[in-house]
Amino acid sequence: MEISEDPEFCSMIDRLRDEIENDTGEVPAAFEELAELAATDDPEELHRVLTAPGQPLWAREIAAYALGVAGDPRAFEALVLLLNHRDPERCVTAAHALVRLGDPRTARAAAALATNELRVAYALLPVRLLAELRAPESVPALITVLERRLRADDPHWRVGLACVEGLGALGDARARPALEAALPHPRLGTEAMRSLHRLDPAG
Repeated sequence: MEISEDPEFCSMIDRLRDEIENDTGEVPAAFEELAELAATDDPEELHRVLTAPGQPLWAREIAAYALGVAGDPRAFEALVLLLNHRDPERCVTAAHALVRLGDPRTARAAAALATNELRVAYALLPVRLLAELRAPESVPALITVLERRLRADDPHWRVGLACVEGLGALGDARARPALEAALPHPRLGTEAMRSLHRLDPAG
């Protein structure tokens, strides 16, 4: 599939166009630059944009995404940074590209981001990515994060809920103690029960 036909790419371009329009500066010139970059399929030009000093974030995001979905490992570091961005839409785009990139370092990086308690407010997409990757790092990291989210008044309960859902999807019996501990939680308990029913009984 051509990248111009990729729904996630098209959604990203629309979002970035809106960002540029809402910012101050030379909007027509930026729109022209965005259109040119979105149409570029030259990996060397994309890599230049990704690494050249002074590039706006929107340009780096387009370059990282295009290289990532093309399987170019030079996009990895930039996509990991975007995965932990404060803007959740950028995180979604980065996660999509990282899955397509297929870099063996992705699960380790996602686990490090998910388990960094100082960045727990931005852990939702790394947690979801771990569940999608189904990597050796996925279950231990999701258990660790869930165990930290079990206080009833925890403000990051959505991260805990994503862990519960991910552990249910992965079906690994190692998650049973953490899921059982989540049962009394007012926001996590119902989904924890569903996930417990999905665990491998052989475990």
